Amino acid sequence: MARTLVIKATAGKDDPERCNQAFTVAAAAVASGVQVSLWLTGEAAWFSVPGRAADFSLPHAAPLTDLLASVLALGTVTVCSQCAARRDITTSDVIDGVRIAGAATFVAEIMADGAQALVY
Repeated sequence: MARTLVIKATAGKDDPERCNQAFTVAAAAVASGVQVSLWLTGEAAWFSVPGRAADFSLPHAAPLTDLLASVLALGTVTVCSQCAARRDITTSDVIDGVRIAGAATFVAEIMADGAQALVY
């Protein structure tokens, strides 16, 4: 059974280094063949909306658009349903391939056999 790495990004432009760490680890993991589930919560929820990742910049870091694209191509990206609702983000607003789901789905993923969770 493949192990899943569940990564929760809790910061956005408000804390760029912490935000970038989550996306960098997720992208590095999928590039290494690891099954990845990236959760966007809090201010990171905005990166589920087209064009928002392009507005993110951090010196000496890979572009967030590239990191997000690699995770979307090889893993899953989920926006917290409450975080989306607080920002008026709906399923029609998000990038193709991004889903909106709640705490029960997150708990199910992190409790799956062999799953590992990281929170940034």
